[in-house]
Amino acid sequence: METAPVSATSAFSTIAGAGKIYDGDVFHNVSVHNICPAAAAASAASAGGFSYREALDKSLLFFEAQRSGKLPAGHRVLWRGDSGLRDGFDEGVDLVGGYYDSGDHVKFGLPMAYAVTMLAWGVVEFEKEILAAGQLDHALDAIRWGTDYFLKAHNQPDILWVQVGNGDTDHLCWERAEDMDTPRTAYKIDCDHPGSEVAAETAAALAAATVAFRPYDSEYSDLLILHARQLFTFADTYRGRYDISVQSVHKYYPSSTGYFDELLWGAAWLFEATNDKYYLNYVAKNAVFLGGTGWAVTEFSWDNKYAGLQLLLTKVLNNGDGESYSGVLKQYQAKAEYFLCACLQKNNGDNVDMTPGGLLYFQEWQNLQYVSSAAFLMVVYSHHLTMGNAILTCPDGQVTPGFILKFAQSQADYILGENPKSMSYLVGYGENYPTHVHHRGASIPSIRALPEKVGCVDGFDDWYKNKKSNPNIIEGALVGGPNANDEFYDERDMYEQNEASVGGNAPLVGLFAVLDSLATSPDTAKNKTKPHPKPNGEPPVKFIHAITNTWTHQGEQYYRHEVTVKNTGTMAITYLELKIEGLTGPLWGLSATHEQKIYELPSWLKQVEAGSKFVFVYIQGGQQAKVSLVRYNTEAT
Repeated sequence: METAPVSATSAFSTIAGAGKIYDGDVFHNVSVHNICPAAAAASAASAGGFSYREALDKSLLFFEAQRSGKLPAGHRVLWRGDSGLRDGFDEGVDLVGGYYDSGDHVKFGLPMAYAVTMLAWGVVEFEKEILAAGQLDHALDAIRWGTDYFLKAHNQPDILWVQVGNGDTDHLCWERAEDMDTPRTAYKIDCDHPGSEVAAETAAALAAATVAFRPYDSEYSDLLILHARQLFTFADTYRGRYDISVQSVHKYYPSSTGYFDELLWGAAWLFEATNDKYYLNYVAKNAVFLGGTGWAVTEFSWDNKYAGLQLLLTKVLNNGDGESYSGVLKQYQAKAEYFLCACLQKNNGDNVDMTPGGLLYFQEWQNLQYVSSAAFLMVVYSHHLTMGNAILTCPDGQVTPGFILKFAQSQADYILGENPKSMSYLVGYGENYPTHVHHRGASIPSIRALPEKVGCVDGFDDWYKNKKSNPNIIEGALVGGPNANDEFYDERDMYEQNEASVGGNAPLVGLFAVLDSLATSPDTAKNKTKPHPKPNGEPPVKFIHAITNTWTHQGEQYYRHEVTVKNTGTMAITYLELKIEGLTGPLWGLSATHEQKIYELPSWLKQVEAGSKFVFVYIQGGQQAKVSLVRYNTEAT
C-alpha cells in the first residue's frame, strides 16, 4: 500500500423519524429521481447480466495471488511462485506464510487480520450461498492461509508478530516477490510495547474463523479460539496504540480511531464464537467508555470497526441472546442503523457522498474498499431484517430489506461495469478492466517466463515505467476505483486509484455469494403456480414447538420460541407455505410473502428432504403464535 491520508467521519446522533416505505420493487409516492439511480435500476437478477458467481470466484483467486510463503499443490495463480521463505528467521521465529497486503511485499498485520475477519464473517453469515456457488473450499482455504500465519505469529501468550518487511525500504524496489532481496525485518508487540488494535483484530479474526471452521474441523476450531482468547486478554490488559510501538507502520496503516473499537469488536466476535457471557458483559459494560454506543460513523474499514461491531451486536439483540443487555444492545443497533441510513441516502442529509454515476464515495484514496465493506454490511442487515420480518426506519423514511439489498447490488454492479466508463473495477472480469494495476508481481513477467532476476532499479526502469499492459492479469483484484466524478485513470503510478488490497477484496466474497444466490434461484412467481392446497388426509409436515429461553424486560416476560418443521413424508418438500397467526415479535428462518401472515421457505433452503427438518425462531411476550400449513409441493428424490 502506498502512503495515504486516513480519516474517520463520526457524528453523535440518534435515529428517529418515519415516512414512506420502499418495498424494493415499488417506490410508493416517491420519485425515483430522489433516490440513487443505480439502486432504482438494480434487480435481483442484475440488469447488466452480471455473473456474480464468476466475480466471487475471481475475488477469492486474488487471495491466492497475494500469498506469501511456500505455495501448495494446486495453487491456481500460475505466474506466482514461492517467496518469503525465511521471513522471521533473523528474529528466531517462523513467520513464513500470510498475505502480502497490496501491490507491495509487506505483511501488515492489522489489515491482514481485518481481511481474514471479513472473509470468515462472509462464511459465517452466508455459508450456504458460498457452498451453492461451489466456492466454500476456496473460501476456507483463504481464511486458513491467514489463520495459520497468525498462529505462528502468536508464539507466546503476550507476544504477537505484527509486521514483516518495512514499507519505506520495500517501496525503494520494484521487483517480484520471488526475487525479493529487501530487508525482511519482523516487528512484534509485547507487554512493554503494546498494540491493542492489531492484537484485538487478530483475536476477532481467529474467533470468526472458529465459527467458520467448527462444522468442518473442530480440532482446528478449538485451537483458533484458544489463541483468540489469549490475544484478547493481551490486547485488553496491555493497552496501547500499535503504531506507536511499531512506528514504521505509521505512514501506511496508522490507527486514526485508536484501539477502543477493536477491543469491542474482538469481544463481540468472541461472544459470537463462544457464547461466553463474559464477552457480552464486556461490550455492554464498556459501551460508553469505548465508544460503541457513542460513535455514529459513516465508514467501515480496517481502521474503523464501529459500524461492523454495532451491526454484529444488533444480530445478538435480534436473536434474543442479549437477555438483560437488551437496553444497551438497542443503543448499538441505533448506531448501526445510522450507518446504514447514511449509506442508503436516507439520513436527513447527513449521508455518504455519491458520485454522479451512483457510487458511494467515502475517500479519495482506495474508495472501493469502503464501498465493498459498506455493501457487505447492507446484505448482512437485509438478511437479518428479512428473517425478523422487520424493516429499517431512517429519518427520511422506512426501508424494506429488499430495498437495502438492491442498493447493495447497485454498488456491486457499479464495480462490475454498470458505470459511466463501462469499466469493470474487478480485474479480469468482463472485457474492459484495468490493465496497468499498481502491483509488482503483475507488472513483471513471471519467473517462468523470465527466469533472470529482476533487481530493484531494473524493475522501475523496465517495468514500472513501461506503458504496456501488465504481463500478468491479477484476476479478482478490486482496484481503488474512480474519483468523485466517476473518472478513472488506468496508469501504474496512480496507486490511489489502481492498487488493490486484501482488505478491500475480503467483503466481496459474502456480497457476491448473496447476489449469486438471488440470481440463480428459481423464479418465485413460477414456483408459486405449482403448489396446491394441502390435500385431505395427513400432510407430511409436523410442527414441534419449544420455548428455549425467557427473560423479563421492563416488567414484561418475553419468550424465545423455536419451531421445528419436520418432513414426515417419503418425498422432498420443494415448496412450503405456512400461516402464522398471533405473531407480535420478530421472526427468523422463514421468508415473508406478499400475503399477510403467510411465510415460505427461506431463499437459502431450496427443499426439505424426506425425514429431514429445519427450524425457525420468533420472539414475543404473551401467548405463542399459531402455526398452520397452507400448501406445499413434493417431489421424488
